[in-house]
Amino acid sequence: MTSHEHNHNHGHHQADAAAISPARFRFVTLLNLLITIAEFIGGIVSGSLALLSDAVHNLSDTASILISYYAFRIAGRKRDSSHTFGYQRAEILAAFINAVTLAVICVFLVIEAIKRFYNPSPVKGQVMLIVAAIGLISNLVSVLLLHSGAKASLNVRSSYLHLLGDTISSVGVILGGIAIIVWKVYWIDPLITLLVALYIAKESAGIIRRSVHIMMQGAPETSLPELQKDLLALPGVQNVHHAHIWMLNDRSIHFEAHIDVDDNLLSDLAPLVDEINRRLAANHGIDHVTIQFECGRCQNKDLLYQKDPE
Repeated sequence: MTSHEHNHNHGHHQADAAAISPARFRFVTLLNLLITIAEFIGGIVSGSLALLSDAVHNLSDTASILISYYAFRIAGRKRDSSHTFGYQRAEILAAFINAVTLAVICVFLVIEAIKRFYNPSPVKGQVMLIVAAIGLISNLVSVLLLHSGAKASLNVRSSYLHLLGDTISSVGVILGGIAIIVWKVYWIDPLITLLVALYIAKESAGIIRRSVHIMMQGAPETSLPELQKDLLALPGVQNVHHAHIWMLNDRSIHFEAHIDVDDNLLSDLAPLVDEINRRLAANHGIDHVTIQFECGRCQNKDLLYQKDPE
């Protein structure tokens, strides 16, 4: 005899939608497009690789924010017969694309910086300094506008990271411009480019790892044996087996399992279901639970079911 029980709690996405409005996304996109044009012109006029690299990075920021915005809109669609889990994974896919784009840009910047070390060229520090200062102010505004959603959403965080990297890059370019004006040390320009590229590569690697983990239906940072121990402590629960735990996105955790219970409990499972849902939410952050209740039905009682080879 089996019984299936479900619990759903999906308030997270709506909370994130309130944190980052469409108008805010559009304003940040327009602002970064204007910065990109200014830095491309300033980089060509001044001869600064650091400024041109910042412009390329800003161009990727604009694309990143657009991708994040449309993924955010897609993720808000209702479930349908083609996508019974909904469209929330669109944000994880967007985060992956943005992070990979960042990594590719970093490789390009490192190569260009190394070339400039071997073939240094004069840089107009005054132009470099003025344009970088404008870029810094604009980037700071963009970072502040996306800050509220960066912790809650991996998708928003990927765009936020683009902008944060640009803010740090602008600071570096300003310091480089001052050094060039005062001491004529032109090698500082490719050095700043190299340092910024390495920092961004390190940060984007973390987003790539996490987004791939989620797309591969990886488990969240919770201990499955501890989760099993929590459930076995409930009166009437004899065994927890054939368990699956995965993340739909970076905010929603799903759990399903077979649970053996005492025969006398099968007629009234509601109190047990409520307590299981409460424990899993409070101790492990799980907001979607699917349980198959049984009474001595499965022969294999392993926590993680492994199909026997044929």
